[in-house]
Amino acid sequence: MKKTTAKLILSSTLVMFTLVFQSCEQKQQQQTKEIENETIVESEKPEYFLLRPDIEKAYGYSHAVKIGNTIKISGAVSMDDEGNPTAIGDLEQQIKNCYADLEKILNHYGCSFDDVVKEDIFTTDMAQMIEKSAYRAEIYKNGFPTGSWLEVKGLALPEFMVEIELEVHKSE
Repeated sequence: MKKTTAKLILSSTLVMFTLVFQSCEQKQQQQTKEIENETIVESEKPEYFLLRPDIEKAYGYSHAVKIGNTIKISGAVSMDDEGNPTAIGDLEQQIKNCYADLEKILNHYGCSFDDVVKEDIFTTDMAQMIEKSAYRAEIYKNGFPTGSWLEVKGLALPEFMVEIELEVHKSE
């Protein structure tokens, strides 16, 4: 009887060790497959873009920063390459000048206005902005992005009547 019990215990122990070993082996194989399927993501470093380097350095900002598929574009205003306001007193032309600069930045990243997901507009004259905003339909032909329009007391220089900033999602 003692031999039978000892054999039974020994057999049970061997079966348990076999099951435990198989379970561990299956778990190891599963972990190996997960590691093989895992995508290694390199840390994303910001890519800075300066449209007018001297002006942007003097004011302390970058006109655009790209991280991954997201691009944030600082507010564009109506200015020349020396930083002087242009189209003074003409809101409609200032709007067009802003979009012209924004298009240069989008082109730098291989994007278009179709990639814009958010547009915030700051203006010193909301009534006139609403009146002159039809030009935006020429920019956004496939639908408007989300965003906000805000009337503000003033912008960086008193001659600026509008400032437009964008957020962009670039599809890979």
